[in-house]
Order: sequence, then structure tokens, then C-alpha cells
Amino acid sequence: MLWILMTAAAAPLQVARNALQRGLVGDAGPWGATLVRFLFGLPFSLAIFGVVALLTPNASPHPGLRFLVAVAIGALSQVGATAALLMAMRTSGFAVATFMQQSSLPLGALMGSFIFGDRLSPVQWAGLAATSIALLILSWPPRTQTLGAATGSLYGLASGAAFAVALNAYRQAGLALEPAHPIYSATAALCVAQALQSVGMVLLLAAIRPSALRAVGASWRASLGAGFFGTAASACWFSALALAPAGQVRAVGVIEGPIAAAAARRLFKERLSPRQLLGGAMAAVGVVATALG
Repeated sequence: MLWILMTAAAAPLQVARNALQRGLVGDAGPWGATLVRFLFGLPFSLAIFGVVALLTPNASPHPGLRFLVAVAIGALSQVGATAALLMAMRTSGFAVATFMQQSSLPLGALMGSFIFGDRLSPVQWAGLAATSIALLILSWPPRTQTLGAATGSLYGLASGAAFAVALNAYRQAGLALEPAHPIYSATAALCVAQALQSVGMVLLLAAIRPSALRAVGASWRASLGAGFFGTAASACWFSALALAPAGQVRAVGVIEGPIAAAAARRLFKERLSPRQLLGGAMAAVGVVATALG
């Protein structure tokens, strides 16, 4: 059950990374803060892979077309998902955005059912229904809610959808590279993905928003922290995905929700309403039922 330990470790690391990235959105913007996760995380990813490679001398990687396509799709989806999540946090709050991100599992299950012909049990369909209702509760605008806050809920759903694609893509990349050594395969895929993401986003921001690059460079201390926690979380996620199906991994990862709620209250002085607490609890139940049903 190594994948359970990996997933349990990834959740608090991811919350820490999101909290640091959230603080960077104001100066660097959502795309600059997204770059931080990959650019400043890449040195840590290379270091982790170096250690894993030394401990796995018998690994025989096969970086073929399937691996490269899967990594590219996962990398692109993760960039969009991260930017959407940061926008959701900016408008709807840290905890609510994290709960909305849990839509990645039911959306991923629906993609598998309608696109790839995956079969869902009655319990899993019930889980999808519960999660859908929970997301509706979380995103339903109260009378005092502004248009911007309502838009944040849509960003959260977009983030979940993109993460659903990324989860499955990274799992396929790990299986394609070296299925006999999943930790080696996962950390190698992480390095390739972050290299693609870093180069692509630096070139894009240099062309369309150089001020964001300057802001990222000026906040390098906080950026290093976000990069470290992001890489540690991704290494755990990638390794867990190489060891178990994405649905099961995401089910254990639902512990991220209450951790984020506690962090939001302590760090950002956010408070969840009874309606939001109910929606978060229903989302957790629905995600677990969808994954394990």
C-alpha cells in the first residue's frame, strides 16, 4: 500500500504549495504564479530523479511516442488546471476552490465512461450524482455574491476537468516508460513534464507579459518554497499514479479538502458557511464512492 502513503503525503504538500502560489498571484498574475510551480520546482525534480536513478540501476526506460504524447498532454493540462485553480482561489477563496478541484475525479470518470468505454458500477454512478450535487451547492451563488465570485466557481470546475485529464495522462506516461520500476518512471516523467512546462511558459510570458517574469524573479524566495513543495507533492502524486489507478489515488487525496479548509481559516482568515461545509462533505463522500465503488 505504498501508493496510499504517497497520496497521503502529497495532499498537505499540495496545500502548502497552493498557499504559497496564492500569495504570488497579485504581483505575477495567475500565469506567472503558475510558472513558479514548474520553473522553481525543476531543480528539485532533477535532484529527486537523480537519487531514484542511482537506487534503480536495473531500470530500462523506453521513451517512445506513447510516453512523449502522454507527458505532453499531461503537462499542458496541468498548466491550465493550475492557472484556473489560482483564479478560483483569488475569487472564491482558498478552501472553496480546493473543494471544487475535487471535481477532477467524477469528471475523469465520466470521460472514461463516454470516451474510453469504461464501465461504472451503480455505487460509482451514485458517487457521481452526490459529487455533482455537492459541486452545485458549493458553486450556487448567494444573494450577496458578486459576479466575480460566481466566476470563481467556474474556474474551479475548469481546474478539476483539466486535472482529470492530467491525472490519466501522467499515469499512462509512467506505464509507458518503465512499468517494472514505477517510482523511477514517475520521477522521470515529472522531470520531462516540468522541463516542457518551464520552457513553454517562459517563452510565452517573455512574448506577451515580460512584467510577470520580472515579478517571479523578484519573489524568488517565496518561489523557491512553492517550487519545492510543488515538486515534492508532484513526485508523490506521480509515484502513486504509477502504482494504482487514478480513481483510487484521487479518493485518498480527498483529505486535501479538510486540510485546505484549516489552512484557509488560519492563514487567510476565511470561514466556510454551513452550506459550503455541507457541500464539501458531500463532495468527499461522492469522490470516495466514485473511486472505490
